Amino acid sequence: MDKNQRLEWLTNEVNKHNKNYYVYDNPTISDAEYDALYYELVDLENELGYSLPSSPTNRVGDELLEGFKKKKHEIPLYSLNKVKDFADLEKWMADMRKATSMAENFSLEYKYDGLKIVIEYVGGIYSSATTRGNGTIGEDVTTQVKTIRSVPLSIPYKVGRVIVQGECMMTNKSFIEFNKTAEIPLKNPRNGVAGAVRNLDPKETEKRKLDFFCYDILLLEGKKLKTQQEMHEFIIEQGFKTGDFFKIVNSISQAQAEIERVDKVKDKLDVMIDGMVIKLNNCSVRDDIGYTNKFPKWAMAFKFKPVELSTTLLDVVWQVGRTGKITPIAVLDPIELSGATVSRATLNNTQDIERKQVFINSRVFVRRSNEVIPEVMGIAEHSANERSIISPTVCPSCNSPLKTIGANLFCLNHKGCYEQIIDRLTHFVSRDAFNIEGLSEKTLKLFYEKFKIAYPYELFTLTKEMLEGLEGFKEKKINNILASIEKSKQIDWQNFIFALGILNIGKKTAFVLSQRFKSLEELKMADLVTLTAIDDIGEIVANSIIEYFADQENLINIQKLFDFGVKINEPEQTKTNSNFANKTIVLTGSLQSFTRPELTKLLLSFGANVTSSVSKNTNLVIAGTDAGSKLDKARELNIEVIDENKLLELLK
Repeated sequence: MDKNQRLEWLTNEVNKHNKNYYVYDNPTISDAEYDALYYELVDLENELGYSLPSSPTNRVGDELLEGFKKKKHEIPLYSLNKVKDFADLEKWMADMRKATSMAENFSLEYKYDGLKIVIEYVGGIYSSATTRGNGTIGEDVTTQVKTIRSVPLSIPYKVGRVIVQGECMMTNKSFIEFNKTAEIPLKNPRNGVAGAVRNLDPKETEKRKLDFFCYDILLLEGKKLKTQQEMHEFIIEQGFKTGDFFKIVNSISQAQAEIERVDKVKDKLDVMIDGMVIKLNNCSVRDDIGYTNKFPKWAMAFKFKPVELSTTLLDVVWQVGRTGKITPIAVLDPIELSGATVSRATLNNTQDIERKQVFINSRVFVRRSNEVIPEVMGIAEHSANERSIISPTVCPSCNSPLKTIGANLFCLNHKGCYEQIIDRLTHFVSRDAFNIEGLSEKTLKLFYEKFKIAYPYELFTLTKEMLEGLEGFKEKKINNILASIEKSKQIDWQNFIFALGILNIGKKTAFVLSQRFKSLEELKMADLVTLTAIDDIGEIVANSIIEYFADQENLINIQKLFDFGVKINEPEQTKTNSNFANKTIVLTGSLQSFTRPELTKLLLSFGANVTSSVSKNTNLVIAGTDAGSKLDKARELNIEVIDENKLLELLK
């Protein structure tokens, strides 16, 4: 097609996705894919010198749902223009300084990925709430928003009217809890909040446990705020949530440093953000700088690289893990996501497939967070040739009948299932388990084929005479392997727990358990109440531990490890006469003198309680370089913070 035809196609395509997103709350492409289409349209319109009357570049938002009372915005709402990189951001900041001598600094805040809402207070009392709609007319959602607990029903400022703007959000915690029992799971928290607020039944809104984060004041009668910083402080004084990040920067280097720092930790936040908002801090010159027909010129959004895209689900393969659990893995049309080419993603289990309503040949959303394995989040768009995903009835590795346990399928042929055996042995010899050097997956496969070694304890039966008959095994290699096997018999308690391969027990949980239970017998006897009382251990993990030790075969295999000479190192005695005894401590940032595990272990030996998140119960935060939102929260709560130099001084 020529450029004029492309312009028409892009206009129709973006309008279609606007309607899916704003009207039906059912996006069929990711934000990143939408942005690519939108900016291609903008560039093409600029090149050709015209836009179609229906072009989405001429308006804010989209159509309104039928069923809600319409309400005209007293103050028009705008979208935010976006920059694609730091060079563009630097140019925009320079343009602001050319426009006014009062552009000495800029505010920096999260760009929330939720549903924009405007709330009005009259004489300090909650009066109304309205969606953005098309920027001029929105939907009256006063009753729905009133169910949100973080929306104040009254504020301290009682003079005249106050109109605030913010984002309704569904936290990741609320999203996960809701999806556990939802008949049709939500695709993402943003979709969840849109469907909740724009629901004619306020009870449905309340069920999703939403939050409201305020970031702007559109009207304030009787008072004038000079800067965005003053506005932020005033918003907090009125009892609104604002999130845990607000900074003032005066250079591109400061802005870039803060944006890059947030980008590193954004996936650990309890709310979805897709970028940062930069505004001219001085409010008095904003009207002079002005607006386009869609954007304020004095504000800009910096978008992060996408962690979620849509692609075609080509097939599903079923993977056997070390515990016998069968996991469906989606084979995808490859996409570039968070700096990696993604061609496979987990579908978790058969129940998850049914809840997410995904099909082979359908278009699905794929998310990659915290550099972990990507996950299929849900259906994006159906196709004419899609077909259902059929769950297996026999193990894909050994053809044994499968058993459904909870939400998962399991192969119970622990002794004879090849993939299960190799995965179990590979886990056992890994660095954070028994740390047996020289035993690669290829070598373990060879041991199984030649000696039928299927259980970890059988590795201790290997002899020099057995290995001498294997191709490629010279004397030095044999001696190194046998020495490493012998050395591994002396093992730390947390490594031993991890090596057992208990379902749902990773390195972090193994460490937590090693601190709570000082012996194997203590851990074996722990009940559900005892286990779930431990931070970071829920009912699912607790039941995995209980079920593991209730299996007689597992107990026999553990005893055989001891029969072959395995000894668990005695846990270090707790030292209580230190500066850290009985304190709840949080670590954040990077330290030169310690790795995170080293320092955690040291602090625990002093009788401290090391946790992963800052709360009112935290006594101390140790902050290294590139400290993130935990440091900001500690300061907000007036919790003591020390740097590495002070830490070393206290350790002396």
